[in-house]
Amino acid sequence: MYPAFLRLKDRKVVLVGGGRVAAAKLQPLLHEGARVTVVAPEIRPELEVDGVELQRRLFDERDLDGAWYVVAAAPREVNRQVLDAAERHRIFVNAVDDPANATAYAGGVVRRSSVTVAISTDGRAPALAGLLREALDAWLPVDLDAWLATADELRREWKRDGVPMEERRPALLEALNQLYESRASNSQASNSRSQTGVSLVGAGPGDPELWTVRARQRVETADLVLYDALVDAVAVRAITRGQCFCVGKRAGRASVKQDTINRLMIRAARQGKRVVRLKGGDPFVFGRGAEEALALTAAGIPFEIVPGVTAAVAAPELAGIPVTHRGVASGFLVIAGQTGEPLDAMLDPVRPNSLTLVVMMGVAGRDEIAAQLLAHHWSAETPAAIVCGVSTCDEWTWTGRLAAIASAEPPAGIAGVLVVGEVVRIREALAQAQAEPPALARAASLAEACLAGGCGGGELQAKAEGDRVKYGRS
Repeated sequence: MYPAFLRLKDRKVVLVGGGRVAAAKLQPLLHEGARVTVVAPEIRPELEVDGVELQRRLFDERDLDGAWYVVAAAPREVNRQVLDAAERHRIFVNAVDDPANATAYAGGVVRRSSVTVAISTDGRAPALAGLLREALDAWLPVDLDAWLATADELRREWKRDGVPMEERRPALLEALNQLYESRASNSQASNSRSQTGVSLVGAGPGDPELWTVRARQRVETADLVLYDALVDAVAVRAITRGQCFCVGKRAGRASVKQDTINRLMIRAARQGKRVVRLKGGDPFVFGRGAEEALALTAAGIPFEIVPGVTAAVAAPELAGIPVTHRGVASGFLVIAGQTGEPLDAMLDPVRPNSLTLVVMMGVAGRDEIAAQLLAHHWSAETPAAIVCGVSTCDEWTWTGRLAAIASAEPPAGIAGVLVVGEVVRIREALAQAQAEPPALARAASLAEACLAGGCGGGELQAKAEGDRVKYGRS
């Protein structure tokens, strides 16, 4: 492969495909200033961006007229059509995870200011390219932009003074060493400022815009960020120049052990680094934040807690389901559905259908959870909901009867919560209210009528983005 970097600013780029993979490829193209045309019969909402031309139809060879580059993120048979057309137009094609239909291969990329490092595996092993990218990202200095500025200034001086090329590299190395020596006097102050130790930070339910102000500040100034699998990694890397490592745990997958995470935090803090342990939701709500706090205390490492918006409340809320409602539910119980333990100890003291039950990490085991609730005399007709990927582009919600929750088909690989209780009916009432203007004037009466039995308990499942009701966004 011949390595090269493309200047795409103000040039036409065609993106064939309208799914999740295509959406992931759009932002890097826009970041480089490309004029993007998206072609696909069905296009996800996140591709509907200002300045992006959308063509909701099958790919046609004429779409490549005037194009400089093509990204094919469609089924293989479509990618093959794109490749054949691109060959005739003499345009390079990047076919995502389809090397046989590609003439260009995107690599793992590390960006620091105007320094870009790209790694290619000839399209054979993109996961390996990603691992190498993370390794380089951790190895490169955080102040690489200062290296670049120094090298650029010296290059101009050397060119002006006629310094021979063979003398420039040793001179640059010496200048960079002096750059660090000049900062030695500030290192003590920097270290003392870093002795705040570790920040255990909650990242909320998903959307980075739901981070608290303090959470964002801590990430921005961190030297090391250890983030969970449910945290938006792109957002983390966009706002910090510190080293970033994913240490998240996901059910059924290999993950970093908790003892290893504790050691990483302690070792970095002892080196004088500002460490952020960035956790989905709230650190102390099924986030093992207390375990990490105890480990830091035992090691003599100072720490702080930065609370986050817990998904136990935010997920139902953003789906239009309150966890409490006057006259319906005056309390709610949050439990973990992935402990491997029977729910008897938690459910025995609870009168069936007396409060809202929120089950974290319970989507995979929803059939067993529903069976245990029914065994504890919860009504089979109790309204229930599954809320997945809240506040992200993968948001998905199902509502129906408790007895039918096992038959729901949530998307694989997306975290979610279960909600059981009469408050689930509020979502249906809000949906009807929004469908019959003026929505705000009718919402309260419809909600009361629904809770009185007027809406029934019919199962609703969003089968397309257009069917979903999004709350609190207008």
